[in-house]
Amino acid sequence: NASAWEKRQHKRYGKITNTCRSIDYDIKHGVTNEEVLSLLQKVRNHSSFSSLRENEGSIERLEEVEKYFVPSKSKGW
Repeated sequence: NASAWEKRQHKRYGKITNTCRSIDYDIKHGVTNEEVLSLLQKVRNHSSFSSLRENEGSIERLEEVEKYFVPSKSKGW
């Protein structure tokens, strides 16, 4: 059971936008986009992360983060 402080912290920092912002900060300081995508694939597929994948909605949240960091295909006119 989470304490009131933990609930406030999750409400404040536990959203997808904050996760993406944190990863953006890491990219700004030397992590490559390929490393980020590699880690997300590892979370999706590796057995050591199986307990995380069992949480309700975890795959959907992972897909949202992946969508943010997958290079978009530029439209040529």
